[in-house]
Amino acid sequence: MSEKVNKLMNDSAALRWTALVLIALMMFFAYLFADILSPLKSTLEATRGWDSAIFGTYAGGEYFLNVFCFFLIFAGIILDKMGVRFTGILSASLMVIGAVIKYIGVSEWFQATAMCDWLNSWWTSFPGSAKLATLGFMIFGCGCEMAGTTVSKAIAKWFKGKEMAMAMGVEMSIGRLGVFAAMWLSPAISKAFPDAVGSPVLFGALLLCIGLISFTVFTVMDRKFDAQLDAIGEADTSKADEFEIKDLGKIFSSKMFWIVAILCVLYYSGIFPFQKFAPNYLEVTLGVEPDFAAKLFSVFPILAMVLTPFLGLFLDKKGKGASMLLIGAIIMVVCHLSFAFVLPLYKASWLAVVLILVLGVSFSLVPAALWPSVPKIIDEKILGSAYCLIFWVQNIGLWGVPLLIGNLEKATGGYTVPMIVFASFGVIAFIFAILLKIEDRKKGYGLELPNIKED
Repeated sequence: MSEKVNKLMNDSAALRWTALVLIALMMFFAYLFADILSPLKSTLEATRGWDSAIFGTYAGGEYFLNVFCFFLIFAGIILDKMGVRFTGILSASLMVIGAVIKYIGVSEWFQATAMCDWLNSWWTSFPGSAKLATLGFMIFGCGCEMAGTTVSKAIAKWFKGKEMAMAMGVEMSIGRLGVFAAMWLSPAISKAFPDAVGSPVLFGALLLCIGLISFTVFTVMDRKFDAQLDAIGEADTSKADEFEIKDLGKIFSSKMFWIVAILCVLYYSGIFPFQKFAPNYLEVTLGVEPDFAAKLFSVFPILAMVLTPFLGLFLDKKGKGASMLLIGAIIMVVCHLSFAFVLPLYKASWLAVVLILVLGVSFSLVPAALWPSVPKIIDEKILGSAYCLIFWVQNIGLWGVPLLIGNLEKATGGYTVPMIVFASFGVIAFIFAILLKIEDRKKGYGLELPNIKED
């Protein structure tokens, strides 16, 4: 017993970082699959009849069930009721199922089937391939967003009182490497196999199966860790701390929750929908081939991958989380305005790379500061639900913005107006970051303080 008290599994740096890698690997494959079709927008137009509005509807479909069927809210309840192991396996399984459906929808062989003809026969402006692919993306999105909140709670559990922000930063870096991989692998696989659209999606679906296996291995470790916590009376499954539906009221009544949630939806609405359209934006603006445009955009997560863990470490040791949110919002505004007005005038690949890399810095600052701040303002018992509710608010934007951007691009014939819209999200996010800092100063949540407490 004494050994268990003095040496928990998460006291071992090797074990807690191994646990992190296992769950982060699942997110790496999830990020890769989420953007697997982004470099192929032109190919989808040529081979499947998808225009920008259709592509935007498909891209927003990832978040449809989360928003309108409140799946993320249920996911939060499941997470707090059932724990990270059950919820993680469920989320990984949903991603695999959704990926398979999406593959069927865009595959070459499916286009000649009677089912595809039937799907084409109604809502004729929206091709059957897009209908089925969007359905699959909806199911995948349920699993992906549930996985994101599960991973956040798992890290909070394994790194409590330790380098939590750095751990979350490393997880985000590994996940974002999936975006880089998608931009390189998707066009390469598309060219190497006869089914230019279906083959990359099938490849991504197979990787998600590996992600499911990876998380299953983590559950074995987590079960042993829970046994240790139970032995010393610190398990998070005790009846005294069991989640109740009425606890949601504590979240909804929190002013800080709403500030963080709105800041989150504004910021991410300027990033993730942009990722879906960025390769095509570069293709059109610079007049380059689709695969080269995808490779240019692949540098986006590079600085984010490198900087996020170090920013997390800085946050652990020095703090300044609210200030980092302000700087991140400013950078996003400058970059999107440059995409709107500067790059179209100076059509240089090097300039595009610089702007994309700098936007990646913003993508480091904001998440590195945002997610580790949530445990400071929300009770641990309802932390999973809080993360899911923040993700739900975020998903409203991630569903609606791709539809908006796709229709704006189609209506205006270019990307100037869409980029201005992206920049406007950054402006409003900056205002909410100021409100967050003011509220923290009033209430003393400690968002500017380091996570690691000195003995």
